[in-house]
Amino acid sequence: MASKALGNDTEWAQKDRAVLDGLGARLRTLRERAERTLSEVAEATGISASTLSRLEQGSRRPVLDLLLPLAREYRVSLDELLTLPTAQDPRITPSITRDGQRIIQALSRRDSSVQVCRTRLLPRTLDEREERQLRSHAGFDWVYVLSGRLLLVLGEREFVLERGQAAEFDTTTPHWFGAADARPADFLSLFTQEGAKAHQH
Repeated sequence: MASKALGNDTEWAQKDRAVLDGLGARLRTLRERAERTLSEVAEATGISASTLSRLEQGSRRPVLDLLLPLAREYRVSLDELLTLPTAQDPRITPSITRDGQRIIQALSRRDSSVQVCRTRLLPRTLDEREERQLRSHAGFDWVYVLSGRLLLVLGEREFVLERGQAAEFDTTTPHWFGAADARPADFLSLFTQEGAKAHQH
């Protein structure tokens, strides 16, 4: 019985060692995918660049105080951070949120450099149509209308996009989306992570 327990302990120790051995590569992959330098991550997390470098090289022992801020910075769970860098499951379970007149379905992973969303804009009342809050932020936005008619306000100009039409623009220009008529408008959006942060706020 003791021999069996010892064998189990050894097996778990090997698995733990494998997780730790793969952590450095995982951290480097997450940082490069986010297009961040060691200095940028150091500034955001308060962990020195030299410590981050040693973690990625596997020469620094990872502790919870280091892993938690890194998980937050890379927008992954602690479990995901400790996952070995094996082939990633390509399937994505879309998350759905509602924000006023918008129903948003996220179609990409949180750490993707380009975010993909499907959005349904519900028609607004006459009073609501006067409330256009134009926003601007770094990055670009690309939209493709799946159904309905989409009103795009871009600076001082207005454009109506029909089903099957697309538009791409620099999001430093103040912009706003809305349903162009009494029907819902469904469209796909591709935008950078800067745009994702702005959309979330």
